[in-house]
Amino acid sequence: MTLRVNKWWLTLGVVWSVIFAGMSFYWAMGGMLGVRSLGGAIYEISLNPEPAFILIVWLTGFVKLLGALVLLLLLIPWRNAVISKVLYYLTKIAGVFLFVYGLLNFITISLSSFAILDMDLEVHATFWRLVFWEPFWMVGGICYFFSVKKQRFI
Repeated sequence: MTLRVNKWWLTLGVVWSVIFAGMSFYWAMGGMLGVRSLGGAIYEISLNPEPAFILIVWLTGFVKLLGALVLLLLLIPWRNAVISKVLYYLTKIAGVFLFVYGLLNFITISLSSFAILDMDLEVHATFWRLVFWEPFWMVGGICYFFSVKKQRFI
């Protein structure tokens, strides 16, 4: 099996992943720009972070870069059908997961903004989560999902 990739979506997915990883690395190094927009416990912890929390932020950055690597591996014409299938399904599953994660967060935060749920988010964080963060997750999911247009069997 060979993979047919959509290089436009793949490129967007790689750029999305690198930007997302860059934010984590920036925050892991002590940067605070944009942290307040996350709100809740993450913001509170980031004000006086423990070493374990900083390690987790570094690790999330590397996991995000791993996503970019998976996308780039789609560009290799693998002769092994198992590798091709694993990359295909991994990319599709990651795309669905990223999109659904953002969508579910968008729904719950929206419900919180109408006082249907209590999420303990300040107005600033609620605004940025609905306008930027959750749509950002969904865009990443779309990029990953459509990076592999279809597969062709040999």
